[in-house]
Amino acid sequence: MSESAATDRGLLAGYDPGGFYDELFGQVAAPAAHTRLVRRRLDSMALEELRRRAHDAELELYNLGITFLIMSERDAVDRILPFDLIPRTISAAEWERLEAGVVQRVTALNLFLHDIYHDQKIIKDGVVPADLVLGNPNYRPHMAGLDVPHGTYIHILGVDLVRDGSGTFRVLEDNGRVPSGVSYVIENRHMMTRVFPDLMQDIGIRPVDEYGMRLLQTMAEIAPAGIREPRVVLLSPGTYNSAFFEHIFLAREMGVPLVEGRDLVIHDDRVYMRTIGGLARVDAIYRRIGDDFLDPKAFNPASLLGVPGLFEAYRKGHVALANAIGTGVADDKAVYCYVPRMIRYYLDQDAIIPNVDTYICREPDSLKYTCDNLANLVVKPVGEAGGYGIVIGPRATQMELERCREKLLANPENYISQPLVPLSVCPTLTDTGIEPRHVDLRPFAITGSKTWVLPGGLSRVALRRGALVVNSSQGGGSKDTWVLEANPLGPGTMEGGRP
Repeated sequence: MSESAATDRGLLAGYDPGGFYDELFGQVAAPAAHTRLVRRRLDSMALEELRRRAHDAELELYNLGITFLIMSERDAVDRILPFDLIPRTISAAEWERLEAGVVQRVTALNLFLHDIYHDQKIIKDGVVPADLVLGNPNYRPHMAGLDVPHGTYIHILGVDLVRDGSGTFRVLEDNGRVPSGVSYVIENRHMMTRVFPDLMQDIGIRPVDEYGMRLLQTMAEIAPAGIREPRVVLLSPGTYNSAFFEHIFLAREMGVPLVEGRDLVIHDDRVYMRTIGGLARVDAIYRRIGDDFLDPKAFNPASLLGVPGLFEAYRKGHVALANAIGTGVADDKAVYCYVPRMIRYYLDQDAIIPNVDTYICREPDSLKYTCDNLANLVVKPVGEAGGYGIVIGPRATQMELERCREKLLANPENYISQPLVPLSVCPTLTDTGIEPRHVDLRPFAITGSKTWVLPGGLSRVALRRGALVVNSSQGGGSKDTWVLEANPLGPGTMEGGRP
């Protein structure tokens, strides 16, 4: 059997990726040389030993409280995010291209946001439809004419990437409001270091521990000018938020206070934090609260989560916010379709990482094509997240397709459609042994005056056999993502292997 499919013996014996691109093995015609040492070490391990280590990891996740919250109609359930010990490994050369593509993308998105809140040239030149921007529920007229430090609106971006059947990475969507998941990237690495150090030894994996320091540096960089030591806080909606563990984690990583709206007050258009020693000035806020709930005076008056008067303090330049208000228009699923055009318009470049082909159902031709080909397409509501509301045509019943058609025709502006991408797979430990499971990748970029991309990102894995939705809210888990050093073992050696 070819090296790209499985080994003849050991842990990976008989493993079959089922015709999909495999993150550990590559393709039959192009085996993944950079994972050779990882494969060899995995294959030397007994299945029961891997299960024992996986059990140890699960216990540690539970003891450390590394969880996410699922809200149902009846309950709020705190769950451990399932973690798979078999890593996803990316070569240095491939990561260099992905990193450049993420930097290119966030640069174009920030130029787009500055443009639409100022001269709106991209609209006047007919590159992006006016109503798609100005009629977008995430467009904030409050931001018109307001300058932000370094022209950066999206300070933290999570880009969802998928690898198709040819092995090509494509952008599935952008997350430019309050992207989550980076805590699992860092904790996954800590977990692997504790329970699987022998697999990692001497492979040359780029570290991920810089994230908190880089984020704090960026928050200080965007703080109002003239403040020698800016005070930074992380603003959370509270314990019932699904990502509350991450809020605690990142506040600790940055070494800053974790606050809720009730902990902050506004005096003379400046922000203060309540402390046992009195009020303390706040200069920069990493907010994990959406625009609508951030300031009841400026946005949703019913919000009890935000800080009354915060927008006015922000507008006058007395406090910095990351991400900036109004970034949601740039990660709308319909606006996403125009990002390659934005890259050409603002940067005069082709997109380094292409989009997944997308049909915008608000356009009559695309709506007709979608309705005529429902059984072959994935239909997504533009305003939903977490995998909710998606209809996967090839796996839907006739009744589900007809219901989807009715929703499309009733409100086409709310939907896009895409072909079903044959997501790449990675070997994953299951109840029945090592089996392929579909994965995606969410790299995280931090931008102030410059952009830094965390080496790797969150590899989410669909744990149910054949499932394509990887979101944690839909039963997905995660893997550690290894980005290899270019030449980890010294001169004359190959990535992740031997001479």
